[in-house]
Amino acid sequence: MNMRNDTEELKEFLLLGIPQTEGLEPVLFVIFSAIYLFTLLGNLLIIVAITSSSTLRTPMYFFLGLLSILDILFPSVTCPKMLFYLSGRSRAISYEGCAAQLFFYHFLGSTEGCLYSVMAYDRFVAICHPLRYMLIMRPGVCVGLVMAALLVDCLHATILMSLTFQLPYCGPNQVAYFFCDIPAVLPLACADSSLAQRVGSTNVGFLVLLFWFSVCASYTRIGIAILRIRSAEGKQKAFSTCSAHLTAILCAYGPVIIIYLQPTPNALVGAMVQILNNIVSPMLNSLIYSLRNKEVKSSLKRVFHKVVFTALE
Repeated sequence: MNMRNDTEELKEFLLLGIPQTEGLEPVLFVIFSAIYLFTLLGNLLIIVAITSSSTLRTPMYFFLGLLSILDILFPSVTCPKMLFYLSGRSRAISYEGCAAQLFFYHFLGSTEGCLYSVMAYDRFVAICHPLRYMLIMRPGVCVGLVMAALLVDCLHATILMSLTFQLPYCGPNQVAYFFCDIPAVLPLACADSSLAQRVGSTNVGFLVLLFWFSVCASYTRIGIAILRIRSAEGKQKAFSTCSAHLTAILCAYGPVIIIYLQPTPNALVGAMVQILNNIVSPMLNSLIYSLRNKEVKSSLKRVFHKVVFTALE
């Protein structure tokens, strides 16, 4: 595929950053650096806890480990470049770098949405069909679900990137945003971009609705099953297995829904919501799953004690 087409004259784009934040770059650099580092550390700890514990070799923790990997990769698409120019360095991003940023943003973002749906289905099977859980969610099925999600989301991201960068870009090259996303890049095209805008909005909207519908369907069935449990202890145990996942879903889908349901989009509000989705939510996931999950906390304590004991020897 030849993405450059008629755009040989355009070598790079300039990211103008977060709207209406001129002069706040040093403060934002400190805040976002701290959040990004905490995100990396928190999710790395969860990965270590899962891989180092033999009791966490279940489908639920397999998906949780993948979610932590995505929560490291997803903010890494946009955050390092943003921190680079917030520190006073160049705001330029190459044409190819801009295309790659757009592709991986939508690929990893939609993959995370797929994973939330798969995790909701996993919880549905665990609560509604507990005796058949290990048979239904056997390793081959779990890997197959993940591979199918990666294939679909790669196709989705490729379509969006191709539609955006097959258009000619001959100037200006100033992207009025803090990363290369479709709504920020398409207005710079030197040709009619209405088709790309319609297809892009339809694709993203369809995936969001599909993910949200699948999650709601799973948790509706889960809610009915929990209500049928007679003992309060049984209800509490069933709810505790889902509460962390539900909280993470609300943190992830809340910003996305706000972005696409704004009747009159506001640049600053949109940027703040995107930052919440891109940077803050991946950090919150590590907190949610480490603080609300007893098994993860126990594994982290064992890892910590082992490290301390080894260091003292």
